Amino acid sequence: MRILAVDPGEVNLGIAISDPTGNIATPKTVIHHSSRTADAERIAALAEETGCSTIVVGLALPADGGETETSRRARNLAAEIRRRSGLPVVLWDEAGSTQAARAAAIEMGVPRKKRAGHLDANAAAVILQSYLDTKK
Repeated sequence: MRILAVDPGEVNLGIAISDPTGNIATPKTVIHHSSRTADAERIAALAEETGCSTIVVGLALPADGGETETSRRARNLAAEIRRRSGLPVVLWDEAGSTQAARAAAIEMGVPRKKRAGHLDANAAAVILQSYLDTKK
């Protein structure tokens, strides 16, 4: 039961995938944003290639629980992925995922130049691990 996660961004989309048992999240890749349709198609293809049964999309919500442009884009991307893949798509709170990924990279001593390119996939792994931890 592999699960794929997406950290949607305006420039890049981070992708992470779980191990076959659905316990451990690992950063997979970064997709450069082109359009919602093209992004959803690539994500659906990745999910199929890797045998994923569910897709988790990070959703940034403000503290007041309202809707923002970022959260609307995430919801629209999730709907497009659902249409393209036919898989269940779960919106998951991504609060603090980028900061957690950055802090982990700093703690591991990863140089600044190397952190920049992988932060999106690492943030997706943080989102996915949060999701997996609640499903245990």
